[in-house]
Amino acid sequence: MEPLATNAALVIIDMQKGMADPALGRRNNPDAELRIQQLLNAWRHAQRPVIHVRHISRSPGSVFWPGQPGCEFQGALQPLAHEHVVEKNVPDAFSATGLERWLHMRSIRQLVIVGVITNNSVEATVRSGGNLGFDVIVAADACFTFDQTDLSGRLWPAEDVHALSLSNLAMDYARVFQTSEILANH
Repeated sequence: MEPLATNAALVIIDMQKGMADPALGRRNNPDAELRIQQLLNAWRHAQRPVIHVRHISRSPGSVFWPGQPGCEFQGALQPLAHEHVVEKNVPDAFSATGLERWLHMRSIRQLVIVGVITNNSVEATVRSGGNLGFDVIVAADACFTFDQTDLSGRLWPAEDVHALSLSNLAMDYARVFQTSEILANH
């Protein structure tokens, strides 16, 4: 991996309190939050741009409905006053949020994406970012997902769902690395 651009942005997706809801089921990468914190600390120390993405649900029963505690950012990953916050209503952080324009206005072309859910909001955002021409990097161990049942009723472990999602992204949309590799080239 070559060194990152000096203005590479760290994009933290949906690290909200609601992601700890037991109803979501069993997850992989139990240390993902620690990896995200390591990256966030490195970005802040280097004074690189940080973008916090938050899902705001349109479904009143959702833990991400506005005003619910689940909608709030996790304590250790709270945005600082000068860090950009993007609120989205669909999985893709580029869809109807102004994120693309915000990045272009600052000549940011490289994104390091972390967060949840690997095969949902992370994947949707990475695909859009790659399609829009950004140089997208995903920190594999700074993302996680949950066990998922497919349409035939088969239960897939979170580890498999995560691995397949990252493999799909690595084909055409992004480069996938471990947090340690990204930090070594920071």
